[in-house]
Amino acid sequence: MKKYVLVMIMALFTMIAAACNSSTTDGEKAEPAENDEKLTEITVTHELGETTVPVNPEKVVVFDFGTLDTMAELGIDPIGLPKQNIPEYLSQYEDEKYVNTGSLKEPDFEKINELAPDLIVISGRQMDLYDQFAEIAPTVYLAVDTADYMESFKSNATTIGEIFGKETEVEEKLAEIDEKVAALNEKASTMEGNGLVILANEGKISAYGPASRFGIIHDVFGVKPADENIEVSTHGQSISFEYLVETDPDYLFVVDRGAVVTEGESSVKQVVENDLVKNTKAVVNDHVIYLDPNVWYLSGGGLQSVLEQTDEIEKGITE
Repeated sequence: MKKYVLVMIMALFTMIAAACNSSTTDGEKAEPAENDEKLTEITVTHELGETTVPVNPEKVVVFDFGTLDTMAELGIDPIGLPKQNIPEYLSQYEDEKYVNTGSLKEPDFEKINELAPDLIVISGRQMDLYDQFAEIAPTVYLAVDTADYMESFKSNATTIGEIFGKETEVEEKLAEIDEKVAALNEKASTMEGNGLVILANEGKISAYGPASRFGIIHDVFGVKPADENIEVSTHGQSISFEYLVETDPDYLFVVDRGAVVTEGESSVKQVVENDLVKNTKAVVNDHVIYLDPNVWYLSGGGLQSVLEQTDEIEKGITE
């Protein structure tokens, strides 16, 4: 009899324990521990404020080609973008499946509103229109700070990685870029000679120095500036061809705006290497380097474009 009672008591304890286990398991499914919860949104702090953004948004409108470049590298598709002057290497976005949302400076807000996006990404050209974008959807401002180019570029890429769950891919790409930039800087900063960056536009030229739009060539890549006192501005310091002769840089880096904003064949070489300039060191030594305006003028600050910029300068000062 005692043995029977003991068996019954043990069976009862087993049933109670099983019930407790079942209750705990069910509770964990209904209310997962905080550490196990997947984030559904994150808060992005940017120059124009703080924006709560859904994680892995499905419908994204992009108004910055640098961001589009980064998204393309990470395999992330937008639903809409401005289709005027899309960089050649991003020509896949000319496909009809991507909605045209106006131009970089004149967004089609009616069309954007129809798309009901989960996220909008803008940069400098749309800065003054931020409030209008934000009324439609969460809007993040991701422009590159030319005075601190690499840090702001990395911050923007990291933000995109966090929003779309691509942190590892971004880290790997940034590590590759860091390695190439370090090698270029070592070569450029120790070479003899200096460089000058100019933008050519409809027969006129403007110069860019350190901390400017194209200042990455000096500040990050290490090319010594031919002129330390160039005015910092978005459109550069207007200069004459006489200035080129007087400055006489060892390397002349040329960004041809007309090649990407106007139709027809560019004549920038004839404009820049004219009779007045032909005896400068850069021209005589074949050190006039025509940079790809797709990655320098239209879409700087992307994972692909920064790598391409590094390769172009490395090749230019090596050959």
